[in-house]
Amino acid sequence: MSVGEAIVLAIVEGLTEYLPVSSTGHMIIASSVMNIAQDPFTKTFTVCIQLGAILSVVVLYARQFFKSLGFYVKLLVAFVPAAVAGLLLGDHIDNLLERVDVVAYMLVAGGVFFVWMDRLFGQRDEYPADDVTVPVAFKIGLFQTLALVPGVSRSAATIIGGLAQGMSKKAAAEFSFFLAVPTMFAATAYKLYQYIGDGHSFGSEQLTLLALGNAVAFGVALIAIKSFIGFITRHGFRWFGYYRIAVGGAILILYYLGVQLSVV
Repeated sequence: MSVGEAIVLAIVEGLTEYLPVSSTGHMIIASSVMNIAQDPFTKTFTVCIQLGAILSVVVLYARQFFKSLGFYVKLLVAFVPAAVAGLLLGDHIDNLLERVDVVAYMLVAGGVFFVWMDRLFGQRDEYPADDVTVPVAFKIGLFQTLALVPGVSRSAATIIGGLAQGMSKKAAAEFSFFLAVPTMFAATAYKLYQYIGDGHSFGSEQLTLLALGNAVAFGVALIAIKSFIGFITRHGFRWFGYYRIAVGGAILILYYLGVQLSVV
């Protein structure tokens, strides 16, 4: 992987991780266009640069993360369902991760839902995202398990879960950001454990790429999060629905035309 390829993947990660558009689908497009080799380091890199994106949430919402112990209890409760499901269904999830067509179909299906989502949930009263109750946090966590299917989008699943519990668009999106921290940290730690456990190690060049990728993902995610909140407050979610349908449709067309696509 070159420096330029690492920067592009980090930009894609920072832009798409917190938007309900599936970072996996965009990684497929980016890595396939650049013809990046699918070696163990590349797969680890695409997961580990999530740490930069995680840090952007902590920086932007520092007050909430240092507010009280109860805040972390809610995040833990919301995190548990996906963690348990991931451990129980690990092999099945790994198989799905190799299915580009599954990613594309989930993008399209989720896009159709997002087109109508504003009408389905309507206008909600505003209240701080960190004021959710423990039962509501757990229910949102159940929705997050849907994101174990690649292409669904963790952000999309948790935002829908928040809206289904009566939260406003802004509050649902912000709680989705908060929940990403333990979820993505656990995914990164597990990927590093697998990488090292398989006998791999990081050379100086690879460590440089990881540092650069995390820095870029951090900066881009900061901009993406701020822009996203303002956009959904003014325009809702339907444009993300149209976008998901377009991206998923493009991947399906390429897939059935026989173009070689791969999940990093």
